[in-house]
Amino acid sequence: MQNIKVGLVGFGISAKVFHAPFLTTIPGYELVSVVERSKNESQKLYPFVKVVRTIDELIRDPAIDLLVITTPNETHFPYAKQALEGQKHVVLEKPFANSSEEALQLVHLAKASGKILSVYQNRRYVSDYLTIKEILQKKLLGDVHEFIAHYDRYRAEARPHAWREEAKPGSGILYDLGPHLIDQALCLFGLPETITADIRMQRPHSKVDDFFDLQLDFGFIRVTLHAGMLVREAGPRYMIHGTKGSFIKYGEDPQEALLRMGNLPIGDDWGKEPDNIQGLLHTEIDGKLVKQTYPSKKGSFGEYYRSLYQSITKETQVTEKPEHGYNTVRMIELAVESHRKRCTIPCSGLLDIDY
Repeated sequence: MQNIKVGLVGFGISAKVFHAPFLTTIPGYELVSVVERSKNESQKLYPFVKVVRTIDELIRDPAIDLLVITTPNETHFPYAKQALEGQKHVVLEKPFANSSEEALQLVHLAKASGKILSVYQNRRYVSDYLTIKEILQKKLLGDVHEFIAHYDRYRAEARPHAWREEAKPGSGILYDLGPHLIDQALCLFGLPETITADIRMQRPHSKVDDFFDLQLDFGFIRVTLHAGMLVREAGPRYMIHGTKGSFIKYGEDPQEALLRMGNLPIGDDWGKEPDNIQGLLHTEIDGKLVKQTYPSKKGSFGEYYRSLYQSITKETQVTEKPEHGYNTVRMIELAVESHRKRCTIPCSGLLDIDY
């Protein structure tokens, strides 16, 4: 098996929780170097890695095949551009860029370089989304007419020194959590016709948005994407209604919590949801009314890296395309425009590409 030698750019929560555990447990990847500006935190967990101080050192290293960029949002575009120009494959954390103009430049640059550029949309590999995808593919709800997704938290106080809460480009909840919900909606339903957005700063100390409610119109289907930081008691995470029935889902995929506790993503039960948060399916099947829990599919963030390995080594089409990253950023811009104008606006400027 060919080994892909990886340089990890940054070693904050994103790198520690969502990337390094998979890069060090999935066959075919070899974590070689980590960029840390002043510390050597990565070596405490992975003594075998080399710590370097700049991304330039990774790009100059001919042994490195893939750069995984997990640094603050304002660095995504310049670092990805530099890596592609240095003939490296790139995994880029969401958001793909801070503007659609930057995102489109990366799309074109990736094509010109002949290297893989992929946006890390790990929420395509969570239990609830995979389960919903199966339910919709089986048409268990009939024709879906309403889809409501929440990504709510309770964090009344600002995190000290958190760059996401500073008033700078790419900060705020819309750029942080919006890409997850928007990408899921585009994967399930394609490109929307219009968007109506309400974006707010609800906490008195907020310097950036900490609430959003997006209404996407797909014609027959109406999609609501919602996130807030002042939700102590969460309601359903997903509510989906169709011409034959409904699916209601509470709870959170277990992977992130396990990874934050230091668990390795291994074993047959990895990504399996507890039975008590399986979703409720209330519908009609073969003329009979059904109201019961629906078995959740197992999630696995690792599937992202397994798919990427095939793209790099066997030159198969990348699943999480740079164009997908562009569309998500463009949707965020449209949401901001809709909120500013206080009206519904057309979803213009999106790339018509398969999901």
